[in-house]
Amino acid sequence: MTAIPVILLFLGTAAVGLYLGIGYLKGWPRRPALIGVHILFGIGGLEVMATLLWGPTADVPVPTLGAAAAVAFVATMFIGLLAPMVGRRSRQTMNVALSLHAAAALSGIGLLLIWISSR
Repeated sequence: MTAIPVILLFLGTAAVGLYLGIGYLKGWPRRPALIGVHILFGIGGLEVMATLLWGPTADVPVPTLGAAAAVAFVATMFIGLLAPMVGRRSRQTMNVALSLHAAAALSGIGLLLIWISSR
């Protein structure tokens, strides 16, 4: 299995997330449809990545950088789903939660690109 679908899904997730983040910082109203697309792209990318890592056509039984990227994406998803609950009362807390979400996503994308380029 090629890694192209994984890259496309996560880059699409990042593009929608970047748009949503800019909108949040500028104070635009929430866009529930885009938030749903962002979540679905992220879940889909994680699912395809898990199939690539541990599916029937996996090349290496224990891919270290790929597994680290998957862990970073799981952390990203966890933080992103908790952010609205934690940051409901304070904008400052929401800013911290979304910053952690973005940092985990960037580390996951970086690890993914390094892993795929070393394959």
